[in-house]
Amino acid sequence: MAIGDYNGAAVAFEGLARGAEGRGSPRAPHLYLQAGRARLQIGQVAAGMGYIRRGFALFAARQQWPALHRTGQLTVAFLTERGLAKEALEISDYLKATLPPVPSSDFGSQFAPSERAKSLLPTTCPGCSGPIRADEVEWVDEVTAECSYCGSAVREKN
Repeated sequence: MAIGDYNGAAVAFEGLARGAEGRGSPRAPHLYLQAGRARLQIGQVAAGMGYIRRGFALFAARQQWPALHRTGQLTVAFLTERGLAKEALEISDYLKATLPPVPSSDFGSQFAPSERAKSLLPTTCPGCSGPIRADEVEWVDEVTAECSYCGSAVREKN
């Protein structure tokens, strides 16, 4: 996806997602979401939404509420930015119906990363080369994030 080969990325993420799901990997939902984003980038809305729904269903089945909340909000913003209002509303409604009734602040990361840590986070994971986005990763502590794809601890660039 980093070089704009969204079709190639979609095929790769779809295969990785199915394999991860078959192994029960906690990364499977994230991989499905990436497959969905890639499909949306090439205009394949129905296929993209199918992968996004699958990723969210896995989060819900595993009761990974903070991850579902965080990625759900990011997905709504992603869809809205691309003019996919109907799909954004679908995801928003799904989140309202699926997430347990607790304040959204309870779904925030336990740790608040420092602005320095956010700005010095590498753009790709040193373990798997997956994209790292400071606003999308799970923060382990104030300076360490977890790669959404491989689970590696990621700290500032050297």
